[in-house]
Amino acid sequence: QVQLVESGGGLVQPGGSLRLSCVASGITFSKYAMAWYRQAPGKERELVATITTVGGSTDDAASVKGRFTISRDNGKNTVYLQMNSLKPEDTAVYYCNARYSLVRYWGKGTLVTVSS
Repeated sequence: QVQLVESGGGLVQPGGSLRLSCVASGITFSKYAMAWYRQAPGKERELVATITTVGGSTDDAASVKGRFTISRDNGKNTVYLQMNSLKPEDTAVYYCNARYSLVRYWGKGTLVTVSS
């Protein structure tokens, strides 16, 4: 059974940092490109960042460039999202996504709230 389990969300003040983690099981993790998406209340889910199987990375949301960094540890079956200089508009549920060919898997999400 495939599972993607996100953790690390919570309440943080503007300007603060959080690191999200997503642990995968039931898949050959190193074969999957990984990504983080987010969905704010009342908005569509948007792509935040992607990372290839060998660790190349792309920040896909212009709003997070220079603030968020995606990374992975294939030995731990884990993908991370380091989020710095957080803003209230970063408030959302953050989802982990695994992709291989036409196969897609999703985690259940972790809530990040940026508020003073």
